[in-house]
Amino acid sequence: MHSSHNFDKQKLNFFNVRKLMFICLFIPILANATIADPDFSQCKINLVERAKTAGFSSYITQKVIGDISPIERVIALDKKQPEFTQTFEQYIKARVTDYHVRMGKEKLKHNQELFDSLEKKYGVPRQYLVSFWGLETVFGKHKGKMSVLNSLATLACDERRSEFFTLELLNLFTLIETEQVAVEQLQGSWAGAMGHMQFMPTAFLKYAVDGDNDGKVDVWKSEADALTTAANYLNKIDWQSKERWGREVKLPENFAFDKVAFDQYYPLDYFQQLGVKKTNNQALPTYDIQAELYLPSGYQGPAFLLYPNFNVIMTWNLSKSYALSVGILANKLVGAKEMSFLQKAQTDVKPYSTADMKNLQSQLNALGFETGEPDGIWGPKSRDAIRSFQLQHQLIADGYPNKEVFSTITFVQSKTKTITPSINQEG
Repeated sequence: MHSSHNFDKQKLNFFNVRKLMFICLFIPILANATIADPDFSQCKINLVERAKTAGFSSYITQKVIGDISPIERVIALDKKQPEFTQTFEQYIKARVTDYHVRMGKEKLKHNQELFDSLEKKYGVPRQYLVSFWGLETVFGKHKGKMSVLNSLATLACDERRSEFFTLELLNLFTLIETEQVAVEQLQGSWAGAMGHMQFMPTAFLKYAVDGDNDGKVDVWKSEADALTTAANYLNKIDWQSKERWGREVKLPENFAFDKVAFDQYYPLDYFQQLGVKKTNNQALPTYDIQAELYLPSGYQGPAFLLYPNFNVIMTWNLSKSYALSVGILANKLVGAKEMSFLQKAQTDVKPYSTADMKNLQSQLNALGFETGEPDGIWGPKSRDAIRSFQLQHQLIADGYPNKEVFSTITFVQSKTKTITPSINQEG
């Protein structure tokens, strides 16, 4: 058993800050010193060396690391590229359910006093905290049962994202060494996220707050600690308290897609000039704010204008669909009307698979539309490349991999292949 250091709170904070600074100072020096190794026992030896260099005690380097073992299923989950068998509408409906709304409203009522104080102190509206809570763990029902230490070590020993997970592991060692967490508590998701709100160790170390004032932070058992930490985190990463996340909008019939690049911000009045309206056909507000246009299913699906707070949500989770789920659920928790796209029949948008997307990315690269390394993910580079391809071939330039894009690129490539032999190589 780990012998108690009996820190008083001041010393504990000092040690915590010193250790965090110590590890941060080491990051540049050790950036290439990955611990990854296919042989797990060798990887553990590498981890011990790294932990010693970062100044950890023998309790960490011998006992904690000594007890770590790999979880094969974690690697399978990390490498599994999901097939995109859902449309955006299906994705939202599967996550923003009537149950989430009903339970979320109960949580708002039950914790009213806590949310009053959090809003006052951190400026984050309560519906967002409850929305994250519902989407992360269904309000604490599914916090994860895997060993966080074993999950993080398994991922740190794998080449794919070794450095990221090694640093998470080192920060978890700091939490153990400074007695902010006990090894027995450390259960969570396969990727090492913990508690009601699924914090990674680094986020816990930087933002944890004792919300129920009992002298410790327990993000597993204390709803107050987990929610207060989440409010502190969102506040520190720049949540704008007087602004919303964005809104669903309506594009005019012949919207000038060539005038708007995706993943770029423009003043809200620029979208007014292009004829964009609220879904009820009223004019957009005359508010001085930057917005980006997002079409999760292309021009045939819903359209959204996203404001700076949306980027804050994206810091929590990099998926735009996830971030939209947070915003949509938050709206519903405070009685907003159903999004217009959820009231309509399903749009005629067929989901594409990861393999389809990878193939499209390779084809775009071959034609000079740069998507980066094909990964099957419809990210900013792919949106930009598809939009450029669409503009060149007089297609609706919505940046979405729809069937017109797939058929046109197949046609263009077959033509290119046919005429290639007769082309002068200098061309």
